[in-house]
Amino acid sequence: MKAGDLWSALPEPALLIDAAGRIEAANPLAEAFTNRSARALAGRPVEAVLAVDGRLGEALSRVRRSGASVFVKDMAIAPARANGAGGAEKEGREGPLCTLRIAPCGDQGRMLLLIAPQDQGAALAHGQPARKAAKAAIGMAEMLAHEIKNPLAGITGAAQLLAMNLTPEAQEERELTELIVSECQRVVKLLEQVEEFGNTRPPALRAINIHDALDRARRSAALGKASAMRFREDYDPSLPLTRADPDQLQQVFLNLITNAAEAAGPQGGTIILRTHYDHAMHLRRPDGTRIALPLQVEIIDDGPGLPPEIADDIFAPFVSGRENGTGLGLALVSKIVTDHGGIVSVESRPGRTAFRISLPVAPRGEE
Repeated sequence: MKAGDLWSALPEPALLIDAAGRIEAANPLAEAFTNRSARALAGRPVEAVLAVDGRLGEALSRVRRSGASVFVKDMAIAPARANGAGGAEKEGREGPLCTLRIAPCGDQGRMLLLIAPQDQGAALAHGQPARKAAKAAIGMAEMLAHEIKNPLAGITGAAQLLAMNLTPEAQEERELTELIVSECQRVVKLLEQVEEFGNTRPPALRAINIHDALDRARRSAALGKASAMRFREDYDPSLPLTRADPDQLQQVFLNLITNAAEAAGPQGGTIILRTHYDHAMHLRRPDGTRIALPLQVEIIDDGPGLPPEIADDIFAPFVSGRENGTGLGLALVSKIVTDHGGIVSVESRPGRTAFRISLPVAPRGEE
């Protein structure tokens, strides 16, 4: 297949961006998405063609700085038309929620930009029509998890009693009972994660300091799975408070820190906890309203990076890059952050993986 045929066969709208942020090429799906021909798009700044608030330019800058691919969820992307000043102005219709993927392309500063409309499951968190059916499915999974845990407890107890009554010579039988107990415990742990993921309790929001939740998560992880990791803190002490559930936010940070530690392996590595303020970060909701998300938390590790085959779906349930991984940890992270009105994104390459969480500032009067 020729390169031109491959470019035309891409299943998503794709734009090739030069080092100055201008469009070099557009595939047929991008022409249809923007309502412009490739010739009309060529040479135009990408931010004058796509209406994505201020987050597109920030994502492009991150790719230029890091040389790593960036994946950003929950972006309402639509074509833009030029205003009188030569900038971009949104068209009348609201754009679909998409996952934006930007990757370096070659050694001349070019970038490949792919626009992937989110599936129905990702749209549920933003109030799309299938929410009711999804809640029912989640509730059923949670109920089944609860019911399965009861007989598992009986099986575990019976195996432990058998082990207690075995003679010292019955080594093979003892190993089998230990296997039964360990496997039951592993299944119970998975079921607990299913229950946690299915928990539809809304977060108990109040004004909190992001750094308090980060510090609690770091201390907890350092005493457990991240005991071999070195931590570096790069905090902006001037950050205002955010509006969040402190326990749920701590769970988000703990999951990300634990994942970084598990990816590093027994030899350990370094985890950087960074916070800063970004005026450009906004989220456009499906109803057209915008919310500022200026509070940024980054959890960065120097591990092997995300497996390329799952990088696009890393926040989907049951997607895991680890052997025996449940694939629910990052799905839970995405769910909690979405419930808080925020967004989570990731950029990854071997030697550097950075998860970024963007959150709103607590309203005045709650500080």
